[in-house]
Formats: sequence, structure tokens, C-alpha cells
Amino acid sequence: MTFKQIAKYFESIEEVSSRLKITAILAALFKKLEPEEVKVVSYLIQGRLVPLYKSLEFGMANKLVIKAILETLSLDKKVFNTQYKKTGDLGITVENFKRESLFSEEKELAVRDVYDSLLDIARASGNGSQTVKANKLSFLIKNSDPLSCRYLVRIIVGRMRLGFSAMTILDAFSWMMKGDKSLRKEIERFYHVNPDLGLIGELIKKEGLNGLKEIKPRLFTPIIMMRAERLPHPKDIIAKIGRCIIEPKYDGFRIQVHYQKKTGEIKLYSRNLEEVGFMYPDLVAGIRKEVNAKEAILEGEAIGFNPVTNRLLPFQETVQRKRKYGIDKKAKEVPLKLFTFELLYLDGKNLISTPFIKRRKLLEQVIQSSPSNFSQRTVLIAPKIITNDEKKLVTLFNKSIAKGLEGVIAKKLDGVYEPGARDWNWIKYKRSYSSKIEDTIDCLVMGYDLGKGKRTNFGIGAFLVGIYDPGRQEFLTIAKIGTGLTDDEWRRMRKECDRFKIDKKPPVYNVDKQMNVDVWVNPGIVVEIKADEITRSSVHTAGRKMRRTKTGQAWEVDKSGFALRFPRLEKFRSDKRPEEVTTLKEMREMFIAQKTKR
Repeated sequence: MTFKQIAKYFESIEEVSSRLKITAILAALFKKLEPEEVKVVSYLIQGRLVPLYKSLEFGMANKLVIKAILETLSLDKKVFNTQYKKTGDLGITVENFKRESLFSEEKELAVRDVYDSLLDIARASGNGSQTVKANKLSFLIKNSDPLSCRYLVRIIVGRMRLGFSAMTILDAFSWMMKGDKSLRKEIERFYHVNPDLGLIGELIKKEGLNGLKEIKPRLFTPIIMMRAERLPHPKDIIAKIGRCIIEPKYDGFRIQVHYQKKTGEIKLYSRNLEEVGFMYPDLVAGIRKEVNAKEAILEGEAIGFNPVTNRLLPFQETVQRKRKYGIDKKAKEVPLKLFTFELLYLDGKNLISTPFIKRRKLLEQVIQSSPSNFSQRTVLIAPKIITNDEKKLVTLFNKSIAKGLEGVIAKKLDGVYEPGARDWNWIKYKRSYSSKIEDTIDCLVMGYDLGKGKRTNFGIGAFLVGIYDPGRQEFLTIAKIGTGLTDDEWRRMRKECDRFKIDKKPPVYNVDKQMNVDVWVNPGIVVEIKADEITRSSVHTAGRKMRRTKTGQAWEVDKSGFALRFPRLEKFRSDKRPEEVTTLKEMREMFIAQKTKR
């Protein structure tokens, strides 16, 4: 298929706001593509060239892109910039000028050829690479139709503006095969083991669901991390899973380690699939020296450590290690310990379906740490007890709190590891459950209002946040926050939002019109929010129920949604994906638990 044909599908998606319609358009497109084309288009439609866990940037600033456009279309810079300021969209701007160009040429470029040219742009490096990039882009603009130019430029500058998530693409794969989303959960199960939409789509196109059976855990392909359920009381935990392993719950960076002894290769992945090994050279050195395996995929929590006091540091200090510059200096100031608690792959064997008690015993062989060698080691194993005694659970909980940790995690003895899932194999119990709502809530930033008064300088005055309903695959609003941030936090929030800015409300957002914002942002920014209480509000959609009016001509609120009273920003969670925010089910449970404590 030609890129010109693909661009028309992109335009159709951009023009609709219904997620169901977007899914249908994607499914129709995938049906017409060859397997290799499905792979390529699955990346391009996200504005990418590779899976999420691989980093491949185009390395073209807006200035260089504009320069290539001006030279290709023989445009005056001032005229171009005037139009660009009006549209605010580099893709639309180049499309408009291409339509008017006297030097317009069009060729039927195959989508695969366009993809290869984009790869060449991204991979060009070294002396003269900027010229190579500009020439490649110039060739694409010169030989593409106006609409194609819109999306080519958007892909390169990272602003596709199509407003849907990876889950919608998985839905589309199901629709392609069966005409509905009934296969989505099965497809998602494999995607969580190998989060490569291109590969998933290609295999499905070739062999249907049978093609996915070859997907297994493999080194240097991150597995989407499993999540824990939560319960408010120790007795509830014991009642739910009985005799279990109790481990401390650490408050740091969750890390998935991929290690191969023969080659010496080590990669560290964050929750959001980013490869972060370069940020933590001390962890890499410790893993190379202290992991007793030929090959392994294991998980743990990285926490800052004070070697003078022998104590772990709070998250606010640990977070200083997440940086791209001054890494070696900060590594000396805030050294890290990695507390491991999961083993998913060992010496060629897939362990995700192995009962946890067996995984834990194998982990104890791979990580041979003990309290006596705590200060000498970088990689340790989380301490544990096995019990069905509520009092012992509380004892370990209190010990964890005394060390400045978040609480404890209870793990089912025969529980399997379910990538990407939140299930009762793990249950977290945190200090905050003992009071009204001291627990923090992970939220997605959905958009923001422009600043007024003092905040005019920041360009942002309040931001809208929401939680996730996995069943409906929607983000639901729960608060609009306009206070409690420092000047630096406001500036960072605006900067983060600008990376994900979009022209209209994404289809996966369920927002009451009274909560509409000046600027919408695509799913991408996760923040941790603290609040005094969960209340009810008719203008928030989390947990809200609607009904028809008596005339049947309109909808009215039947039951108010959940809202946060006095919400405030606790911290940014760049290590979490949008789908990992607090769920509607969790929010409902927290609301019920809060009421019982009054």
C-alpha cells in the first residue's frame, strides 16, 4: 500500500472522536495491509519507528525541519513562520504550502519505502548527518502529496495528534479478525510479555492468534510489570490468600533487570519500558559482580542509600538519581541499593507460570545476600516471612514503617506472575490505609487551563487529572488541581504537557463538559496526588452513573462521581505508564474503606 493511501486513513482517524469508530477505521486498514506493512504502520501510527522499549530518535529540531521545508518548496521564511503561528501545527502548515507549491511533485511512494527513508533519517549520525537528514526529508516532501506531508512532518517532530493508545490498536487487531473486541484480552496477554505492537500485528496477520504462541519471555525485551491489588486491613489479606509470603514494600524506582553473563550485556528497564541502565552505573556494576546466573530477568526496587548512617533514603532523595546529565557525580552523592523480589527467567527457562514460592527459592540462589553483608552489596534480596498470622504481618509492617518504607506486600505462595495484570497474587498493605485518605493516588494528567495573574508566566493555571477504568478502557476525571505546586513544579507541568499536547479531547477521555480544559494532552504524564478525602461530585466522571431524563431527550446525573477534596501534587511518576494509574475499582474500595473508619 502507498503512504498516500495510509495518510487518508490517518486523516479519517483524526476527524472522528469516537474510539469505536477509530477502532473500526484501524481494523479496516489492517485488513488491507500485508503482514510486514501491518508491522510498519503499527509503529508509524504511534509516531514511532520501533517498539516503545527501543529508543530511536529522529534527531531533527524544528529549525532543521523548517529549513528543509523552506528549501524544498522555495518558501520565504517570514511567510512560512506567519502561517505556522496561525496553525500551531507544523504538519498542517507544510500541507498548506505543498498544495500551493509551483514545484509540487508526487510519486506513489510505498509505505515500506517511506518507513525505510524515515529509518535512514533517524539512524544518520556523525559528521554531515544533519545534511543527510535534511536531504532525506526534502526528498520525502518533494515526492509526497500534501496530506502525506502533514503526517511525515508530524512523525518526525513527534506530534501525530491522533489521540488513542496502544490498547485501541490491540482492539483493532481483534476487530480485524472477528469484527469485535472479544479477542483483545488474549492478544493483550501476549503483548504484556512482548510489548511490540508491530510484531504482534505482523504475527496475527500471518497466522491469527496461533502466531502469538511463539511469544515467550526473552532477554532484552522488557516484560510489562505485574501490579498489586490493595486491601485496607491485614485480616482481609489473610482471608483472601491465606498462608503467604510477606515482603517489605519499598518506595523507589521499580527496575526490571536483563542480564547475560557471557556477553556482559545488562539492560535495566523502568515501568514505562524505558531503558535506564545509563542512569544507574552503580547498579549495573553491582549486577555484573553479584548476580549468580548465566542469564536472568529479575525485578527489584532501587532505593537511595546513605553509607554513613546505613539507612535507606526517602523517595524525594532517591528521585535525584533519575537524570541524563551529571550521572557519575550524583551516583556518588546518592548511591543505590537494588532490592530484588522477582525472578521471571533463568538460564533459558521461562518462570512466569512457576508458583511464586519456587521463583522465590530460585531468586535466593541467584541473589545470595544476607543482613550481614548488607553494606558491602549493591544487589540484595527483599527479606520475607511466610505466615497466615495477622499479628506477624502487622509486625513486619511496623518494622518496614520504622525503616521509612511504604508498608508490605503479601504474595500468594502458588501465585503465577501475570505480566501487566493487577491481580490477587500480590496484595499491598500501606501505612496510609490506617487513616482516612493519607494514601496517594496515581493519576493521569488529561489537560490544563491557561494561567491567569501570576501564573500567566507559567502558561498554566490548573490541570485536570483522572483515573482508569480497565473495563471500558477510559480515563475518568477525579480532580482539577490549581494549588499546591511550587513555581518549578508549574513550569515542569507545562513543559511535560507540551510534549503531549493535542488539538482535541482524546477519545479515551470521559470528561463532563464542565471540566473541559483549554489544552488537552494525550495520555503520557502520570502524577502522584495526595488529598484529604474522597467525596462525591456530579461534574466528575469516575464512578458517575447517568440516566435518561423523563422525556428521554437528554441525560442527567443519576449518581455523582468520585472527587478529591483538597488535592495536591505529591510527585511526578515518570516511571509509570498511563494504564498503571489508580483504577476505578481501587478508588471505589478506598471510598468504602474511608467511610467505615468514620
